[in-house]
This record gives sequence, structure tokens and C-alpha cells, in this order.
Amino acid sequence: MAVLKSINPCDPSRIINYPQLSDMNLALRLGRARSTFARFRHSSFKTRAAAMKKVAGLLRERSRELAEVITQEMGKPIIEATAEVKKCAWVCEYYAENAARFLKDKMVETEADESRIIYEPLGPVLAVMPWNFPFWQVFRCAAPALMAGNTMVLKHASNVQGCAGTMEELFLEAGFEEGVFQNLAISSDRVAGVIASEYIRAVSLTGSEEAGRAVAAEAGRHLKKCVLELGGSNAFVVLNDANRELALNLALPARMQNGGQSCIAAKRFILESWIAEDFIPLLVSRVAELVMGDPMDEGTQVGPLVSVNQAMEVEEQVKRSVEMGAKILLGGKRDGAFFQPTILSEVTPEMPAFTEEVFGPVFAIMEAGSPEHALELSNNSKFGLGMQLFTATDETADLFIHGADEGAVFVNAIVKSDPRLPFGGIKASGYGRELSKEGIREFVNIKTIWIG
Repeated sequence: MAVLKSINPCDPSRIINYPQLSDMNLALRLGRARSTFARFRHSSFKTRAAAMKKVAGLLRERSRELAEVITQEMGKPIIEATAEVKKCAWVCEYYAENAARFLKDKMVETEADESRIIYEPLGPVLAVMPWNFPFWQVFRCAAPALMAGNTMVLKHASNVQGCAGTMEELFLEAGFEEGVFQNLAISSDRVAGVIASEYIRAVSLTGSEEAGRAVAAEAGRHLKKCVLELGGSNAFVVLNDANRELALNLALPARMQNGGQSCIAAKRFILESWIAEDFIPLLVSRVAELVMGDPMDEGTQVGPLVSVNQAMEVEEQVKRSVEMGAKILLGGKRDGAFFQPTILSEVTPEMPAFTEEVFGPVFAIMEAGSPEHALELSNNSKFGLGMQLFTATDETADLFIHGADEGAVFVNAIVKSDPRLPFGGIKASGYGRELSKEGIREFVNIKTIWIG
């Protein structure tokens, strides 16, 4: 039987094999998602909220235990993995407390005796999720979808099947009926068949641009709703009037969270020329102090990348950029799945460090002659997920707020996902929104009612 392999990136000899679902068992799970939905959709918000709050409680109580599963499968430092689990509890509590309000019937004044808008669940949702935030990506999709009355089947990345199975167990332990949330242990080449299933009503994907195109094409072929959260090459813009210390303090978490393996990580550092002279050497000294090592050690700040192949890909992107004229100020070396935090200067828009999404701990630095030039460089990307700007001037902030081709603009702060705010991008970063009121309304039938 075909298996899915989970390989510990810190110790590649530690491999766990997870058997794939047979075609028969896959069909049974899809059928269960549909039959369970027929009952679950009629449950009250109060009932769903009680179970969702129990999930949140379990996440908080077992945060360290669950974090270890994350770290062992994809290499994230244990401190970051623990924070990820706790953030999942937050999104569960947020939708447990707000879903009923977000989906409350809306009365509309017309010439009818009564006209209103109601929000009804669509049915089973397929969630295709990545390895980089193996709990958070799932929960930020599952919490609103389930609170809306949908059921969900999860196709998680092959290398984090331990995380996937653990999440299914959590929902069951919290009191959700079997069939409300199910893991599908299948390979990527079987996703198209799941999308085509008569039981699946919508698809949510977080992943690469290539995966997004494939899933969107298949969903479109079957006329099924699709939300895509894809890659990003977020700009970190520091203008001459910025609070330099604030920008320096936030540069490391903006780029280094999860070893740089994040779609919303700052990847292109655009510095206005005057401030660059002081900013760059200070950034180099701070990055040089980061502690790389065993991700299970609480003192570790930088662990391995998810795999040797991922580290080799980053190494190749750096190499090609250097061959085109970029200068290595720090790092640039690989050891197995470990890749040193790296700072490149003199990066230009033709280099891989600028044009591609670098999924690793690489700071790509370039200089801009003015705020307008910085905005031009920021927008010079096929991606449009988010950007961060550091400035003390309201007028300059407005220039970027209204001129940036992004799904989010953060001023004097770093881009992050927050249950209270919609999250998503434009251009090659995808479409649709997760989180907030907008997120829960992605997978509902917005139905018009007219009574004459």
C-alpha cells in the first residue's frame, strides 16, 4: 500500500510512514462528510460554539505536546510551534463567540412585505493545506467553516500527517460528531478526484502558485466555490523618516518567523538611501546573533528548513542572485536542511531574490531614491499578499495605503494574520478572504428572501 512519509528535518533518519486511504475508504469518508452535513447544518450556533470552545481548551491545555508534533514533522523551533497552537485556540474562540452575529439574518427595506438575506452553509468543504503552519492554516479555515454549519475534509501536506491525524482526534474529543472534520490521508495526485466528487461543495487551498492554478482549474471545471491563499514576496519598506529602532526590532520577526518559510514573511527589504547606510550594518549585527540549532531546544531561534530539498532550493536562489551581482553580507551556507540566516545587498529586480518567493531565511536588500521609488519597487512583483511600511509621515503612509497593490498594508508594524481582520491577497497571491466576517461568509449560500 502507498504511504505518506513524515521525515524529521533535524534527523532525517527518523521517518514515520502513514498508509494512504484506499479508494473505498476515501469514498466512505466523503460520503460521511455529506451525510453528517445533512444533520450538522441544523445544529444551533450555541451547540457548535460549545464544541468549538472545547477544542480551544484542548489546544491550550496541550500546547506543548501538540507543538512537539509540529516541530518533529517540519522543524519549526518549539517556541514558535507552541505559539502557533495557542493562536489556533484564539481563532476557535473568536468564531465561537462571533459566528452567530456574522451570519445573522439581514433585513432589507424594499417594497415587499418582508425582504431579507440569510446565510446558509454550503456543504462539505475540501481544505488543501500546507506544511509550514500545519495547525494554524487548518484551524483558520476550519473554525469559520464549521461554525457556519459546513463539514470539512482535510487534504494536508504529505509530510505533516501526524499533525493532520491529531487535529481530527481533537475535534472528536471536543464533541463534534464523526464526519464533521475528517483527515484524508491521500497524495496530491488524488485531489482532483476529490474536487470532482458530488459530495464536495467548495475548496479552500493554501499553497504554492502552481498548486493554486491546478486546484482553481479543477474547481472551475466543476463550478465549485474556491478560495486561494498563495505565495507572497512581501516588501519591508523603511523610509528616511522612519523610527529606525522600531524597524530594526521588527525586521527579524518579519523575516525569520518559521525560518522564513512563510507566505507573509518580509522578503524584499527596500530602504530609502539615507537610512540604508546605518540600517544595513545594524541589521547584519543583529541577524548574526541569532541562535541556530536543535528546534526542540527552547533557546533555539533558527531551526532547519522543512527538508534538505527546501534548503537546496534556497541555496540555489542565493547562488543565482550572487552570480547576477548581489553581495553576501552574512551567511549563505547550507548544512543538510539547515540554511544560515543570510543577508544579500545590491539586489535588483531581475534577480531570483527579488522576482521569486524565497522560502527561507534570506534578507534581500535594495535601496530606493524616494518614497515613490520605494512604492514602485514594492509593486514590482507578481505577488500581492501584503507589505509593511515604516514612516513617520501621514502623507507617505497614505501614498502606500492607496498605492500598494496588496491585500494588506501594515504601517509601522509587520504583516500578520488576525482573526478579527480579513486575510488574503491579489494577483498571484490568490483570491478570496479568510478570517473575520468576510472569511466566514466565503463558504455560505447568501440567499435572498422576498415575501410579497
